[in-house]
Amino acid sequence: MNKSTIKTWMGILMLLIGLYPLQGQHNTPSEIALTEEQKNIVKIASLTAQGNLEELDTALNEGLNNGLTVNEIKEVVVHLYAYCGFPRSIMGLRTLLKVLDDRKKEGITDEWGKEASPISDTRSKYDRGIESLQELTKTNMEGPKPDYQQFSPEMDVFLKEHLFADIFERDILTYAQRELTTISVIASLGGLEPMLRGHFNLSLNVGLTPEQLNTFIRIIETTAGKERAEAAKSVLDTVLKDRQ
Repeated sequence: MNKSTIKTWMGILMLLIGLYPLQGQHNTPSEIALTEEQKNIVKIASLTAQGNLEELDTALNEGLNNGLTVNEIKEVVVHLYAYCGFPRSIMGLRTLLKVLDDRKKEGITDEWGKEASPISDTRSKYDRGIESLQELTKTNMEGPKPDYQQFSPEMDVFLKEHLFADIFERDILTYAQRELTTISVIASLGGLEPMLRGHFNLSLNVGLTPEQLNTFIRIIETTAGKERAEAAKSVLDTVLKDRQ
């Protein structure tokens, strides 16, 4: 074998060797779509909403191990009461307390993270809630209100003053994290497709991507079952088609 042939084969060999690490480093869509913290938010919110406290215990430990702070997890569990009620939220908080106590006994010190910043805005909560809602919907909120808000003006006030002011203004979680929490609850409960459609749109508005939302659905299949995941997938497909 002459020197020219040897050099040619050596070049091919080096090229092949160089390709394998690149292939090994390539991430599949499911790996890059959501961070570990985001995946754990989905699991925690979904399991809390369903009252699956045994699996929630595991998910809480996983979330703490993967970088979520105590205050971030607590905020997720508090946030979701607006969508699945106080009883589920309170049971979730009690499960978190148990997990923290167990971890402390094992010598694990968990990071508490930041507290919510004080609200310095002196406008009414109603006006602040409208502003938050406008940022989420990317609209100016002018025009007639939805039928249920016309029928029950109290609901309109509670939504804007409490949900979109009192809750959404708390900066422990980002809007994207709050929407991820919300769609996790709604998809896991089932039978709420119109609301899921709206919140998929809000999720996209605040920066979540179609790829991330498809990863979200794969996680919901593991926490809430195939039927719930397929229903969510159908809604998401419609939303993405309508936004094209």
